[in-house]
Amino acid sequence: MRAAAGVRDRLFGPRVSYSRKVFIPLTKLCRDNCGYCTFARAPVPGERAYLTPEEVLAVARAGAEAGCKEALFTLGDKPEKRYPEARRELREMGFETTIEYLVHACRLVLEETGLLPHANPGVLLEEEVRALREVSVSQGIMVEQVSERLLGREMAHWASPDKVPARRLETLGAAGRLRVPFTTGLLIGIGETVEDRVDTLLAIREQHERHGHLQECIVQNFRAKPGTRMHGAPEPSEDEMLATIALARLLLPGDMTVQAPPNLAEGTQPASNGTPPTRGTSTPA
Repeated sequence: MRAAAGVRDRLFGPRVSYSRKVFIPLTKLCRDNCGYCTFARAPVPGERAYLTPEEVLAVARAGAEAGCKEALFTLGDKPEKRYPEARRELREMGFETTIEYLVHACRLVLEETGLLPHANPGVLLEEEVRALREVSVSQGIMVEQVSERLLGREMAHWASPDKVPARRLETLGAAGRLRVPFTTGLLIGIGETVEDRVDTLLAIREQHERHGHLQECIVQNFRAKPGTRMHGAPEPSEDEMLATIALARLLLPGDMTVQAPPNLAEGTQPASNGTPPTRGTSTPA
């Protein structure tokens, strides 16, 4: 941590920057079944699958009035591939895919409110990255972990086709080829080993060294939540989180910032012996 702090201070000094953003949950439907997610849900009878354009603008205008500068679009990954309700509603609005509607919503917000759209739509094809590039200032996808073991039955990414590591890294690569400013990151405590965390950081570093487009890496800790498949899984300790943040700062290029969500640190506890996990041990999940 001392070494990482020295790197941070040399690169950025003591200043912590942030973006005043409003979250716009375009849809909470998702075709994946991640074991820790509380954002995604199945269709609810009588409720719309997507925010309407009018609802999108209402949220954006309220954010602008509150002093926000950025509109962060959150949504599930390609729900039309799983749910007929999503396909029907998209067709009613004149769109074939969620990404097409997202492009439209970003353009509306940019033109009508002046807020700067940032999109986190999951795995993207290169043409989808290109379309979003015209209406957003940046995009993002969390790599989470590059271990394919987590795709196994009852693991964190079981039955989640968009969590295949190669597909997420290809999205990073497509954004890099198009020179799109991009945010990524890793999620710790979902069943990965310490080596998996290192491999994930090195994969992120490789993408940035190749293209130079990754502006931020988020280090996020798993939190056990009621109603999820991993509701009883142990959470990573504060020591593990600090060690991973420090590791990220030491391994990642100096022009990439490292961010850890402070709202997810509340209530975390140090490891019982006060030290990070040993090399080769598996993080409980």
